[in-house]
Order: sequence, then C-alpha cells, then structure tokens
Amino acid sequence: MIDLALLRENPELVRRSQAARGNDQATVDVALEADRSRRAALTAFEELRAEQNAFGKLVAKAPKEEKAALVAQVKELAERVKQAQQAAGEASDAAAAALARIENVVIDGVPAGGEANFVELRRVGEVPTFDFEPRDHLEIGEILGAIDMERGAKVSGARFYFLRGIGARLEIALMNLALDKALQNDFVPLITPTLVRPEIMQGTGFLGEHADEVYHLDKDDDLYLVGTSEVALAGYHKDEIVDLSRGALRYAGWSTCYRREAGSHGKDTRGIIRVHQFNKLEMFVYTNPEDAEAEHLRLVALQEEMLTSLGLSYRVIDVAAGDLGSSAARKYDIEAWVPTQGAFRELTSTSNCTTYQARRLDVRHRPGGDPSTGSGTQGGGAGTQAGGSGGQDKKTQHVATLNGTLATTRWIVALLETHQQADGSVRVPEVLRPYLGGLDVLRPEGWVAEPAEEQESTA
Repeated sequence: MIDLALLRENPELVRRSQAARGNDQATVDVALEADRSRRAALTAFEELRAEQNAFGKLVAKAPKEEKAALVAQVKELAERVKQAQQAAGEASDAAAAALARIENVVIDGVPAGGEANFVELRRVGEVPTFDFEPRDHLEIGEILGAIDMERGAKVSGARFYFLRGIGARLEIALMNLALDKALQNDFVPLITPTLVRPEIMQGTGFLGEHADEVYHLDKDDDLYLVGTSEVALAGYHKDEIVDLSRGALRYAGWSTCYRREAGSHGKDTRGIIRVHQFNKLEMFVYTNPEDAEAEHLRLVALQEEMLTSLGLSYRVIDVAAGDLGSSAARKYDIEAWVPTQGAFRELTSTSNCTTYQARRLDVRHRPGGDPSTGSGTQGGGAGTQAGGSGGQDKKTQHVATLNGTLATTRWIVALLETHQQADGSVRVPEVLRPYLGGLDVLRPEGWVAEPAEEQESTA
C-alpha cells in the first residue's frame, strides 16, 4: 500500500500519479473518505470500550443492593461496544479495499501514458547485418537440435518446449554467467520456492489487475506458482526488522517461472519468446528508501554489462506510468535487437518499488543502523530480527525494495539470431565459452569436421 501519511498530507501528488498511470483520480478521494470513516469508527469503538471499562469498575464498587439495578445498563453498554467493534472492523476492511485501488506513486520524471509512451534513454551496440538471409531463433534452434517445440506441445500443450543438447547447455551457461556476475557484486544466491502463499503473492502486488496471468493451485492447496522469483524474495523477510547498518541486502534468486500469458493469444506464438515456463536469475534488493534510486541505476548497469559482454545490440527505455505494474514507481526495460523481427524486444526489466511492497509485507529497518537490533550482514546475510505484525515500531521505517532480471531463457532468442552464420552455426560470445567447455561455435546437429587434407584442398 502507499504511505497513509503521504495520502493524507499530499493527496494532490497521489492524484497526479494516478492520472499519469491512466487510473481514475476519484480513487484518491474514495480512499481518503474511507480512511476518515475508519478512524472515526475506531475512535467511537475505543471511547465506548473505555466507557465500558470505567462502568465495570463502578459496578464492582457499587453496594450489593444497587448492582442488580445496574445489570441492564451493563448489557446495553456491552451490546453497543459489540456493534461499534463490528462497525470498526467493517470500516477497516472498506478502507483497505479502497487503498488497494491506489497503485504506487510514480517517481518524478516517469513519462505519463501507456505502453507506447516510453522514453528511449540510449542505444548501445551496432545492429547486426548479414550477407545472407538470416534465420529466426526457432529455425536455428532446430538446426542445432537445441529447441523442440513440437514435443513440448505434445507433452504439455501450446507455448511449452524442450531445450535439448546445446540448447540446454546454453541456458545453463547463461545462468551461470549471470550467477558469477551477481556473486562479484555482493549478491547472495538463493534457489527459491516456486509455490507461494496468497499473502505473499498479494503483498508483492501480483494479484491486482494482472491476476489472470498467475497460475493458482486451488482446492486443498491455495498456493500460487510464481512468475518471477521476485515474489519469493520479497516474502523472504516478511514481518521482519532487517539490519541495513552495513549496506543493502542483495539477493539473486534462481528459479523456474510460470505465466499464463492470458490475453496474448496470437502474439509471439513462434518459438520461445512468450512461453508459459522459463528460467530466470532475478536480482532483489532491500535498501534504505533514500538509496533506492541509486540502487536502481546500479541494477541497470549490471544488466547492461551482461548484454554488452554477450555482444548484443540493445536500447534502454524509461517505461511509461500506465505500463508499470502496481508496485513499481519506476521501471527501466532493456530491449535487445532481434534481427528477423527488425525490432527491439524486452530482455530485462528492473523496477524500483520504493516502500510499496515492504508496507504490504511489513519489512522494516532501524534508521541509523543500530546493529544491536539485528544480525543481517552486508550483501544479504540471513540474520534478521523478527518484527512481528502488530504494528510499526516508532523507531523503525519500511525499507525500499527493487528487482531486476540478470538472465532468462528469452535471451537465447537474441543470442542465436545475433551471432548466427550462413551455415546455420552460431558464434559463441567469448564470455560464454568457459561455461560451454571452451566451445567457440555451436554447430548444426550431426555436423562433422572435414578432414584436414580436404580443408586444405578447398581453401
């Protein structure tokens, strides 16, 4: 949820944010009225309960002959307290529902508008050109024996696939390259659960208008399959006071991810661009709110280092407010050039969620970093102090959370198409070669090297 103090003290800022997202500004006024009603109902309940307690003491001290006459008043007051408590509960529920309709307040400078209104910040690398007709990633993958969509559909249905042979090795190589990058930059690696409880999914903001994207195991389980390890990583410190005295807590979560791709019928149905299951290494950071914007740029820089090292041409865009998820206050996407589509396609996103998720999940820290209150370590150490859910300590404040992709299955699309050669082979970027046993070229399946004498005669 957004900061209630901000909503009460600067509702116009919240209205502007809602407008930039394309949301109804009236939600702000509804939330303010619901908040006033909640506070009034709670005050009425607390006053009646105080009156009940005082009257109880009066009855206890009354002479025996007078107590019988007070019984009716005791019952009547008890009923009024019960009704006031119920009204306070209903008002609190209504306020929570009204507040939930207000998305995170966007950061100044985020472009207004929808999906098409992003601002391109920069382009990096030369767009590849070919002296032959380039193949798309699926055709290359089939030549290499790396991607099998047909059997994926046979086993699991549309938008599923097998990565096999060099395709499987290539994904593992990418993920290990990303993992090493994360380790070099003080991230603690985690292999995260891919099933989470409803309160964790709700807390990260994934059960809003995009809830139809999420797979849900109902009946006896009531668990959700994650679409990113961000969800589990955000829930990792739920109801805790974390120690940021030695810096931000940084995690790198490796997981399989699942998305229903609802509403995407007919889009990117060829190959592995838009699929129901994929792997991803996700960066996640807990930090002081004051440091969040600098940390956001740091995550983008790490992503750019990865893509540059892989020899990919890309652009960085500042995503428009109407295309942000409900939790993000700002998001940068990095899109790589896909030659056969003649377009840039998203490979990474990184979002600054400010304190929005932390408020919902009650993750706090002590400003000033008193180490005696917890044992968390620089770079995401596991030690923390449980904070409980009984309200925020005046000496604590909510942290900011950020997330960003460091590698995912979709990267294979850009790699195969960018580095393809006329014979169907693919050059391996130098940085990946150590993770592929020294391979410098991915060859078509069944390829056999010509004998040396034949190579000389054809030279």
